Amino acid sequence: MTMKCSNCGFENNDKSKFCTKCGSSLETPKPTVQESSNNSKYIIIALLAIIIILVGTIGYFALNMNSGSVQSSDQDNSAASSATQAVNEESSSSSGESGSQNTQTSSSSQSTTTAKPAESKSWESIGSYSGSGSGSQTINVPAGKIKVELSAFPIKNYADNHLYVTAPNGHSGGVEWGSTSAVETRSDSFEYTSSSAQTITIDYYETVSWQVDFYRYQ
Repeated sequence: MTMKCSNCGFENNDKSKFCTKCGSSLETPKPTVQESSNNSKYIIIALLAIIIILVGTIGYFALNMNSGSVQSSDQDNSAASSATQAVNEESSSSSGESGSQNTQTSSSSQSTTTAKPAESKSWESIGSYSGSGSGSQTINVPAGKIKVELSAFPIKNYADNHLYVTAPNGHSGGVEWGSTSAVETRSDSFEYTSSSAQTITIDYYETVSWQVDFYRYQ
């Protein structure tokens, strides 16, 4: 192997320490302490620059992530607040509508009750007849649901005293006393329903007084 002289370019034996042509040293000069120190400084500066760049980059991404997280949290809180407000408004609206419907229903119910009062029917008098002694008479009674009430007091003797009220539709009522019956007032009543007017017969015998009352349910 040969070693080329850095001064003249002559190729010398690799074991030679000096160039056989120009006499220059063939050994590679060692770096001085100052050069080595300068190289270390450059390396340290380069490492510091790299570290600063890395720290800056990491800090930048960290700040962006925190900012995004805070913004997302604010958006979530805002959305939750909006949803809560909407629910409250809907609840208030529903309560108002329910109250209005209840008021309308109550008013409608009261109006219906006022407009259509319950019909009330009762027995109303349509005639009253009375007399004494013995005899008979006829009474014309109108159609409808009829009630007849009768009573009589007999003469004190041994005859068959009586008071009979008879309708042509087969309904009748009356009181009577035998020859041994106690002398006292007796009463009776009956009801019937007819779609047409009826002629009622009142027959009485040996009475001190008698009375027949007619009522119609209306």
